[in-house]
Amino acid sequence: MTTGIVLLNFGEPSEPERDVVVDYLERIFFANASIEGETTEAEARERSRQLAERRAPGLMEEYEEIGGSPLIDHATTQATMLADELDRRGYDVETYYGMQYTEPFITDAIEAARADGVDHLIGLPVYPLCGPSTTVQSLDELDEALDEVGWDVPVDGLTGWHKHPAYNRVRIDNIRAFLDENDLSLGDGTKLVFSAHGTPQYYLDEGSRYEQYVEEFCGVVATALGADDYELGYQNHENRDVDWTEPDIEAVIERVETDRVVVEPVSFMHEQSETLSELDVELREEAEAEGLDFYRVPIPYDDERFVGALADLTEPFVAGYDPEYAGLRQCECRDEPGTMCLNAPHDE
Repeated sequence: MTTGIVLLNFGEPSEPERDVVVDYLERIFFANASIEGETTEAEARERSRQLAERRAPGLMEEYEEIGGSPLIDHATTQATMLADELDRRGYDVETYYGMQYTEPFITDAIEAARADGVDHLIGLPVYPLCGPSTTVQSLDELDEALDEVGWDVPVDGLTGWHKHPAYNRVRIDNIRAFLDENDLSLGDGTKLVFSAHGTPQYYLDEGSRYEQYVEEFCGVVATALGADDYELGYQNHENRDVDWTEPDIEAVIERVETDRVVVEPVSFMHEQSETLSELDVELREEAEAEGLDFYRVPIPYDDERFVGALADLTEPFVAGYDPEYAGLRQCECRDEPGTMCLNAPHDE
């Protein structure tokens, strides 16, 4: 049996081509149209196009500023490293990456897996913190893609995995190494600031525990680093007139009382515009305007231990033993049979 692992992610245009950027944004806005209330499909598509046209110039500027997005290159690296690690462990696997909103789409990954003769699929969202419009939606889109191409193949899905001990160790050690490289120590005028991707309040009101996952993860990392006094802010994208997670990361930077900030982007496992532009350029400018020295921790996307954690998560499904043995339980955020996570409570 050959298992195919599809690494799922948002995606992002590699170059600032206007038509590509507008189409990318339109797909995102349409997929999340429900946060603005009931509407017809035609109205939602028109509204999504308008929002995309309005947002595109600013996003294209960001891509030009950073020289294009490296997200797909990083995703390719992770897929290759995961295949190599599982091969080293003695398993017959193929890895693919599928993006929700840019090429290669999830359907492209499915078609490639079927052409390779794969007879078992695992959907692995590369989102550290489980959210409805990222982790859950990407797995839903995987199922939809299978229906679209008419492929009846066994599928397992993984959702929340931020509690994996090796993943926690990677992020903790990565911050510690960055502090050492820059001759910094937390406290003494240096404050750790976590920056998490924001989400519309609508999803939290509907029952998403994303905010809880962010807070608990940041608390664990800060405790391990001995950072009793830290800050957490959200990178919100307020393109619609809806409430988002609070506080905004910009508000945190404006009010923080310290000499310098070390920003850790906890929601990301790839470098992309939201790290390279929103943080490294825009947030840096705001911090320096407030008289703060600004440092941003790089993403450990190609850390062998991170890829080892992904291998640990997928190994039960590849090897064929009970995922509960590895601490995985039926996911409550996505209540679909075969969707497992580390967040669900264990049975008493």
